[in-house]
Amino acid sequence: MNPPDKRIVRFIRHHHVLTLSTTSEKRPWVAHCFYAYYEKEQMLVVTSDLSTRHIREALRNNLVSGGIVLETKLIGKIRGIQFEGILEEPQDELYRNAHITYLKRFPFAVLTNTRLWTIRLTGIKMTDNRLGFGKKLYWINQDYRQYVSEDLLEKSSSNKQNN
Repeated sequence: MNPPDKRIVRFIRHHHVLTLSTTSEKRPWVAHCFYAYYEKEQMLVVTSDLSTRHIREALRNNLVSGGIVLETKLIGKIRGIQFEGILEEPQDELYRNAHITYLKRFPFAVLTNTRLWTIRLTGIKMTDNRLGFGKKLYWINQDYRQYVSEDLLEKSSSNKQNN
């Protein structure tokens, strides 16, 4: 698996809340979720009840998107990622490893009775104004390239040509 740029990885590790976007019947929805980064598998691990709208929608269309952002008023420090991924309920060894990853980040979660979900990251666009105003970094998970939007593939490809 091709790993993301270390600056993307560092940013994901540093934060713990994401915004998850789903869609069903041509109607969008977002939810905010605590997450743990399962770096080995390039996954974000979240918990959520089966009854929530975002999970119900993701079970119908598991291609999701989302974002993680640093809140700041200083334009030169703006950073954030937009991601695309596949939301699934992990099974067997993947479940065990994802569960351990989540509990290491949120030990209090051992007291909750909720379901665990993984978002396999397929593509990322990171904005990092510290590198220059509007500077973007891209990453495509080559093992799941067929799930990445045309827009992200195109921008990722043209970004490599311009660097």
